[in-house]
Amino acid sequence: MNDRDRDRAPIRVLIADDQDMVRTGFRFFLDAQPDITVVAEACDGEEAVTLARRLRPDVCLLDIRMPKLDGLEATRMLAGPDVADPMRIVVVTTFDLDEYVYGALNNGACGFLLKDSGPTLLAEAVRAAAVGDSLVSPSVTVRLLKHVTAAQGQGRAKEAMAPTPASSVPQDPLTERELDVVRLVALGHTNAEIAASLFVSLSTVKTHLTSVQLKLSARNRVEIAAWAWRSGHADGPA
Repeated sequence: MNDRDRDRAPIRVLIADDQDMVRTGFRFFLDAQPDITVVAEACDGEEAVTLARRLRPDVCLLDIRMPKLDGLEATRMLAGPDVADPMRIVVVTTFDLDEYVYGALNNGACGFLLKDSGPTLLAEAVRAAAVGDSLVSPSVTVRLLKHVTAAQGQGRAKEAMAPTPASSVPQDPLTERELDVVRLVALGHTNAEIAASLFVSLSTVKTHLTSVQLKLSARNRVEIAAWAWRSGHADGPA
């Protein structure tokens, strides 16, 4: 970590989950990160909304199934289309159901993770949300984009929860290595898995993704993956 990173204020996080052990585990791991600090915990949706509005954390981690107010409604209240100053919400749940994914993202969430995604991906999702990016669990991303692609192919794109389309024609051609990275993103691989698969460093993968985002006018890796599925770069070697 360089001097600039040390001088930067840590990302302030609120955790909302009705299970004490889950909140404790998330807090333990996130507080151990040099750039993240947990500022509040909530055991139900109403408390989460109240604390979030009062403390204005940088990122809120919300479970879906909580008493008093579920995570989807809490997300809508904090980040929905009618919210003047939306907050950055990452929904973290045990339940891998399409309606939950669509509901969370349509209600304004900028991330969707399964609780078994692992602590590293949790920290990545917090960091992505803090800078306005999005991260969706790789397995969810792959299934979601397959549905989106199928709906678009049948002329039903509006019925699918599609990410904002990246440019269909890159501003500049993607290199062979960039296409390799894009294909693995579309197949649901994390940055660390891409680095291991291509025998390159993690920083090299991030550099390639930054270049790809610029060339495709994509906001995040979900849009990169969507472009790969639409353009046929997710089916086999680039």
